[in-house]
Amino acid sequence: MKKVYLTIAGFMASFAIGFYLNSVLDKKSTSYPAEISKTHNQNNMKLGAFSISLSVKDLKTSKEFYEKLGFTAFAGSMEQNYLIMKNDNALIGLFQGMFNGNILTFNPGWDENAANVDSFDDIRIIQKHLKDSGLTLSSEADEKTSGPASLMLTDPDGNVILLDQHR
Repeated sequence: MKKVYLTIAGFMASFAIGFYLNSVLDKKSTSYPAEISKTHNQNNMKLGAFSISLSVKDLKTSKEFYEKLGFTAFAGSMEQNYLIMKNDNALIGLFQGMFNGNILTFNPGWDENAANVDSFDDIRIIQKHLKDSGLTLSSEADEKTSGPASLMLTDPDGNVILLDQHR
């Protein structure tokens, strides 16, 4: 009889713990999209296509490696010491001898196929927003011009971010 009471008590405890965890997780899941939505609405900048620009030691070796991951050459050339590799909408730039370290790259006005998008934020508008937010830029776009321009900044962990507008 004691085993029956312990078994029932175990089931009740399991039920209570499961009920508690379910209600806690349910509250978190309903608040999460609201947090994303709030952040999205406050900082809705259209940064354009995203890629990572990798500084590579040997372009041929890196090309072969990323091809094994399903990437194909999209732009650039071996003779120019850089390739843009593409896998669906993922882009990786491989650059030999052009810069030190890796760079997070955004291209306002382009999609992941380097095609123009109708609606985008000009880099000068993005620059103004970044500066108004208190960020320090390591290079800036000339605000008196229009068209192609770029800017650079560094995140708190030392990662370089390039915004490079081609049109």
